Amino acid sequence: MIKEEIIKGLKEGKIKLHEIEKYTSIEEAVELRRLFIERITGTKLKHISNYSINMEEAQKRNIENPIGTIQIPLGIAGPIKIRGEHAKGKFYIPLATSEGALVASVNRGCSAITKAGGATVRITEDKMTRAPVIRTESIQEALKVREWIQENFERLKEAAESTTRHGKLIKIDPILIVGPYLYPRFVFTTGDSMGMNMVTIATEEAMKLLTKETGAHLIALSGNACVDKKPAALNLIEGRGKSLTAEVKIPAKIVERILKTTPKAIQEVNLAKNFAGSAISGSMGFNAHYANIIGAIFLATGQDEAHITEGSLGITTAEEINGDLYFSVTLPDVPLATVGGGTRLETATECLEIMGVRGSGKVHKFAEIVAGAVLAGELSLMGALAAGHLARAHMRLGRGS
Repeated sequence: MIKEEIIKGLKEGKIKLHEIEKYTSIEEAVELRRLFIERITGTKLKHISNYSINMEEAQKRNIENPIGTIQIPLGIAGPIKIRGEHAKGKFYIPLATSEGALVASVNRGCSAITKAGGATVRITEDKMTRAPVIRTESIQEALKVREWIQENFERLKEAAESTTRHGKLIKIDPILIVGPYLYPRFVFTTGDSMGMNMVTIATEEAMKLLTKETGAHLIALSGNACVDKKPAALNLIEGRGKSLTAEVKIPAKIVERILKTTPKAIQEVNLAKNFAGSAISGSMGFNAHYANIIGAIFLATGQDEAHITEGSLGITTAEEINGDLYFSVTLPDVPLATVGGGTRLETATECLEIMGVRGSGKVHKFAEIVAGAVLAGELSLMGALAAGHLARAHMRLGRGS
């Protein structure tokens, strides 16, 4: 079938967008789909049509009905010195963003941290969750099913782990009850993969055993108590993905020279903004802008961008101690990976390689670098607020003024 016949078929509804590959190659299908959109919308897709990634490979696992790619400016910040258990040394951070001043801000934070001797970073928890919703006949039955789960954990573990070489079921907790509904939170470790698909498949297998043995009815494999891709107090408390803490002690002279303010001023801004301001507004993110740095790194490295929502959760602390500044960030919920998903895409693999974290065995190193980058971005913004420089920085770097 020639190009014009396919486009005509699309216009008349005889061919669906996802069916074009039946009649031609994947690369030509991308072109035809794009040409069809150009004609029906009157939009010339000049830039969307220019890309270097292997679209055939991307279409297998990453995208449906492709018409091209988008481009986001990519900047580099650093180096930042990290003193982690897995990440040790100085690293450059790739940041994909269209927000002027963000890269410059993170870069300034990296400079202050490195001059102070580096950031200490630790992974405090490492897990991925899936929580189905089950319906029983009554609250009494719900309690019986909960008891069955607790007594048969090893059987459920065996069933779940039969589906994966890398996933390990470590607990089912909490098991929440709402009337006749039960929400057991299956908690796994997932190796270098972010693991959402892995734990979904594993949990489904465990649920086959549970429903067969108890007679309970599976309503949905995800009952929202996971909690996936949404901000939630449960994730803030229990953690999900990688739970991270990064800290640094910065001498007052470095705070004054690089951040143009004082430890005391940063402490007061943190108390008034991140604690009191967040509390009065009911925010679950007691921080200034974790999502900015998480988002820029996630877009650069092929992570699931919806998990930026979870990465926005966390608490910043700032304290003047003997005239110097103690500063830390705690991120309880950062799902990320160095294998699978979008990390396969060519630009993502290059960004992971910049940090030396591409491939198996590197996810903990990557997580520690991410925490260090968030520490840098948060420190710099808090410094700018304390010094009264925020609006000026955005005027100069965000508006080009």
